Amino acid sequence: MPENDARLALVHNWLSKDLGIRPERVEPASSDASFRRYYRAFRNAETFVIMDAPPDKEDVRPYMKVTGLLESLGVHVPHILEADVANGLLLLEDLGVTQYLQRLNAGDDADRLYGDALYTLAEIQTRGTDAARELAPYDRELLARELSLMPEWFTKRHLGQSLTDAENQIVADTFEFLIGEALMQPTVFVHRDFHSRNLMVTSERNPGVIDFQDAVSGPIGYDLVSVLKDCYIGWPRERVEQWVSGYRNLVRSRGGPGGRDNAEFLRWFDLIGMQRHIKVLGIFARLWYRDGKSGYLRDLPLTLEYVRDTAHRYPELKAFAELVERRFVMELPEANARVLGASAFALANVQGAAGGAPLPPPRAAAAK
Repeated sequence: MPENDARLALVHNWLSKDLGIRPERVEPASSDASFRRYYRAFRNAETFVIMDAPPDKEDVRPYMKVTGLLESLGVHVPHILEADVANGLLLLEDLGVTQYLQRLNAGDDADRLYGDALYTLAEIQTRGTDAARELAPYDRELLARELSLMPEWFTKRHLGQSLTDAENQIVADTFEFLIGEALMQPTVFVHRDFHSRNLMVTSERNPGVIDFQDAVSGPIGYDLVSVLKDCYIGWPRERVEQWVSGYRNLVRSRGGPGGRDNAEFLRWFDLIGMQRHIKVLGIFARLWYRDGKSGYLRDLPLTLEYVRDTAHRYPELKAFAELVERRFVMELPEANARVLGASAFALANVQGAAGGAPLPPPRAAAAK
């Protein structure tokens, strides 16, 4: 029996025999970039979500711990109704099927949606000081390990590039600079993947927040850049800066760290964003070459554009900006086309996103 079928049989047995829940049907709900799978169970008018995390590949205990920490801060996360830790099964509150990304792409009021999300983030960052102490630190080792994913998986594997010794030194110097900048930021509770696919539109206590099991104690700008420089949807720079400034005011009004001025806070935002987006270039490529998931390759152009744009904004990154232009920007369309078998129309879109012109906002964003 295939592993997924065996796991699904285990889910059915747990629901019916152990929990006494005999749903009318159980169907796939979603999967993510890990080995976790999710199912939705229907019983009369009720629905539940089952997290299936094979214990030899995933440990549900970090998820359970962070759930408790976030619930103590009033954040709307899926409440854990039942747990079978040994078998890697959790029965969760169902937060529905509507991601922020879906509503933003449909043209819903971005200021309202982001207003809710940023209020929640401010609650986490200003009230979560004690909770953050219970998390692992976003330290030099972790920051460096994440950055190293780009040269291995994006540069070498996806683009097929072999950098010169001088170019490798530019990369190493850039990574050291970004790590130093990250470690100088005020430390807060960091969700670590706070973006439009992990924020659910809910009728009460919006948003619902998911996929937080990798939370750490780290730089204040990290979650903010995750949601406002989202790898799945782009916004004009001017609007992003307005949201960043408004968030700084919100954090400061609640006694949180806002830096000396808007310029310093924006620098924190941009430079930890550079670290995140460099990491994500490696992760998205690895998801294809290691795990066979090609869908994330379509998000590489926007992610690379964030790296390119930030590198050009800061003089400390001038050499890296030139390297990105020379080695990465022109090679990405061909690499993506090779993997995705893109049509001429799709390839043109990829080239436009990764080329020299600033990336245009999506249609829904442009109308705002």
